[in-house]
Amino acid sequence: MGRPALVQDDDLLQRLSLTFRDVGFEAASMAILSERTGLKRPSLYHRFPGGKEQMAQEVLTGAHDWLDKNILQVLRSDSAPEDRINDMIKALDRFYEGGRRACLLNMLSSPSGEGGRFADAVHQTLTCFIEALGKCVEDSGRASPEAKAVALKAVSLIQGSLVVSRGLGTTSAFEAALEDLPNLLLTSESATPKASRPARQ
Repeated sequence: MGRPALVQDDDLLQRLSLTFRDVGFEAASMAILSERTGLKRPSLYHRFPGGKEQMAQEVLTGAHDWLDKNILQVLRSDSAPEDRINDMIKALDRFYEGGRRACLLNMLSSPSGEGGRFADAVHQTLTCFIEALGKCVEDSGRASPEAKAVALKAVSLIQGSLVVSRGLGTTSAFEAALEDLPNLLLTSESATPKASRPARQ
């Protein structure tokens, strides 16, 4: 019987995810990954024979799975559109820790925007998010072309606010973006004023 793993898989992927979100792919050296995960390099290579690239791929897969469970399924549910939007906002607030965590998709994207190691995975995740959000917006009463355009604008607002929050060292941009989402996404008949984010303790 083999020895139990020093770090369980879910915990390991969480530590890797936080590392890539903090420093990006290129800056995440094996020394940094070893320090952040608590595993020596041989142990990391044993768990990930493909090295750092495999680690990032598995982290992206985990992020997509989280998005599917906590965002996409919510947006595709039979609940009222405003309830789906508010549940999405709360989930995003938790995932990004109120804007304190960088966007993993941005940190793993190629500087050129295409041809990067993870371009397909990033494209798939963003596309699924925009499509599910667009359908939810359409369910609120907007025409399909407008709903798709508004969904794209909303996802751009979310991702952009994370970049600005990181650059300025404050969460205010992300907080403002979440506050604006209901009015941006929902028709006036179904929008509920600022019922989106949980109160800060």
